[in-house]
Amino acid sequence: MKILTEVSARHIHLSEKDFEKLFGKEKLNPLKQLSQPGEFASDKTVELINGNKKIMNARILGPFRENSQAEIALTDAYLLKLKPLPKIKVSGDLADTTKIEVRSKKAKIKIPCIIAQRHIHISKEEAKKMKLKNNQRVSVKVKGLREITFHNIVVRVDEHYRLSLHLDTDEGNAAGIFGKTFGELVK
Repeated sequence: MKILTEVSARHIHLSEKDFEKLFGKEKLNPLKQLSQPGEFASDKTVELINGNKKIMNARILGPFRENSQAEIALTDAYLLKLKPLPKIKVSGDLADTTKIEVRSKKAKIKIPCIIAQRHIHISKEEAKKMKLKNNQRVSVKVKGLREITFHNIVVRVDEHYRLSLHLDTDEGNAAGIFGKTFGELVK
C-alpha cells in the first residue's frame, strides 16, 4: 500500500490559554485544511526567539491543544543556537524539553520545543489491514530524486487519522521530496 508522504515545516501548537496570552480576544481562523481531519494551518504566525537569533512567521496550527509546543527541524535548532538541542520526540511528549520564546505583536511566552519524531498517521481500519499497531516502529522507502528509506518511524493509530507519513523539512530535503510523493512500507 502506498503511503502519502508529507513534509511538515516548523509550526506551533497552542493551548487556548497561551493563544489568549499572545493574541488576546482574536480568533484562531483556518487558512488551509491539513491532511488530518479537523486540523488546519491558521492565519496566525509568531516569531521563535533565542537570544538575538530568531525565525519569523512560524505558523500556528489548529485546533487548540491541551499543551503548547513548538515543532522545529534540527536545522532550525542550529540556526537559533538552542542549547540544549531539542530532543526528537513524538508530538505531545513534552517531558524534559528545551524551552523556546514565542512572540506575537502583543506578547511573548516560553513553551516546550521538540524535533518531531517521524511518524505515520493511520486509521484503525487501515492499521488492521496493514497489520500495524500503535507505537510500532517501521521503515518506509520513499522514491524520488534522492530515493531513501526512513527507519524508526512511529506508527500512530487513531480512528480519525488518514494514512500519511510525516517528515520534517530536513528529512524531506534529504529525500528530495517535491510535490505529491508516496512511500511504501518496507517489510
